[in-house]
Formats: sequence, C-alpha cells, structure tokens
Amino acid sequence: MSAAGEADEQALHEFAGKWRARWPEWSVAEVFVPRAERATALAWAALQQELTDAAWGGSDAAPGEAKLGWWMEELQGWTQGRRRHPLGLALQRRPAPWAALAAALPGLRDSRERPGDRGEAYDALRPLAEAAAAIDAVLFEPVPGQLPVAAVPAIQAALLEARLLLQGDAAVPLSVVARALARPGEGAAAEWGRELLAQWPHGGGATVPRRLWTALARTRLQRGDAARPLSPWTALLAAWRGARN
Repeated sequence: MSAAGEADEQALHEFAGKWRARWPEWSVAEVFVPRAERATALAWAALQQELTDAAWGGSDAAPGEAKLGWWMEELQGWTQGRRRHPLGLALQRRPAPWAALAAALPGLRDSRERPGDRGEAYDALRPLAEAAAAIDAVLFEPVPGQLPVAAVPAIQAALLEARLLLQGDAAVPLSVVARALARPGEGAAAEWGRELLAQWPHGGGATVPRRLWTALARTRLQRGDAARPLSPWTALLAAWRGARN
C-alpha cells in the first residue's frame, strides 16, 4: 500500500474511533451484526456522527454549516466515483443513494434552530431519516418482512437523542421548555427525554445495525442520560432485544 493509502486507512480508523469513543457499548453490541457487515456499519455510523456533530455541535453554527456544505459536495462526488474523505474508503463504492443524503443536509443544517414542539422536531429530521433508511437498505442485509420506510420514525427518534446528547437544554422544543418551567423539577432536558421515550416508535429499523443503534439510544434515555454509556451487561441486553425485535 502506498503512503497515501496508509494515511487514508489511518484516518478512517481515527474517524471510526471517534464514534466508538462516544458509543463504547458498540464493542458489545456489534456481535449481533454479521461479521461481513461490521466494518461498513462502523464507517456508516461514523459518517452519521460527522454530519450531526456539524449540525448541532459547538456554540458557533458557522463552522458546522461550512462542514455540511463540504459534505454536500463530497457525497455528490461519491455518486460520480470521486472521494476525498477517508470514510469514502469503506462507503463510496457502495451503490447507496448518497445524493439523497446530500440533498437532506440543508434540512439538517436548519434543524439547529430550536423546534416549537415534538412534531416540528420530528418533521425537521424526516428527510435525513428517509435518506438514512434508504442507505441502510443498500449497505446491510434487510430484516425479512421489513421495508426501509418502516425504519424512518425510529431513526428520527435516535437522531433526536443524538441532538440531546450534543446540545442538552438547547435541543429541547419550546413547548417542552414552557412545560418544564411551569413544573420545576429536573429541568427541560430531562422532561424532553421522558417525552421522547413516551412516544418512541415501535420497531427499531429494517436492518440489524439500525436496530442496535436505536436500541442503544433508547436505553440511554431510559437510564436518564443521553450522553452516559451503558454498562456492558445493560448494553448486551439492549442489543439482544434490539436485534430480535
């Protein structure tokens, strides 16, 4: 392998490592993913984290907006056989609808603004969730009898958990903030976490990796902290239930 190729491989591992650092439970949960799909699942998870971090991370929106603009061009390039980002080593040659993902990024960028209520929070992420579900269907073996569109609500819910992890109170819809202020207690973020759980969609996805990701996100909310990793035994139980659901 050339020096440039080795550098790309190292960078790919670094991006995957960033996702593993946030979701250490994956070292337990990934045993339910067919071995042939594990590297792809890790790269796809890392890409989704790159996009959501750009949308919701940091106090200044400008760097993230610029990164999402760059990713729009990069994903369009993937459909034409070009790549610049190391994650493309694992993903770019797969015939997934990367252009649809690129088309959903302006909506992801705009979702940084605090939503008015739960419906608005879900609706803002529907294009991204639809694109992600379609990509799942290409990258992974589908669960028998499950259509990609059935995964969309669960992907939306997991994205909202990811936003809560990144932004805390700033991710909470105005209606929930108002309710939390009227009923002092644990705060708006905890109130929003409970509402997400109460309305969590049935079913976790149309592929095993997606079911595992949504199961881990839901279980973190059940434990009361979107950012706190689960214990290995809790992660194993959550993953088992998610994979068989």
